[in-house]
Amino acid sequence: MRLEARKYLFDIQEAAGLVAQFTAGKELADYQNDAMLRLAVERAFTIIGEALTQLNRVDAVVAARITDARNIIGFRNILTHAYA
Repeated sequence: MRLEARKYLFDIQEAAGLVAQFTAGKELADYQNDAMLRLAVERAFTIIGEALTQLNRVDAVVAARITDARNIIGFRNILTHAYA
């Protein structure tokens, strides 16, 4: 596996860990009422989606092994471009 692909996988793993850390012990109401929590979680999901997009460019075979990669990238696009 190319070094670039490994870097993107590392970024995905780190951002996913942060989502888990930020949301541990939280309820939906906590997320809805805490702007900083929302922004942090959404930023981490954006990083995951962008890293998957780049991974797909450098190693499509590895990216294809990630369950729901297309949906994750789509979610990133919604977070990034759909403010409504």
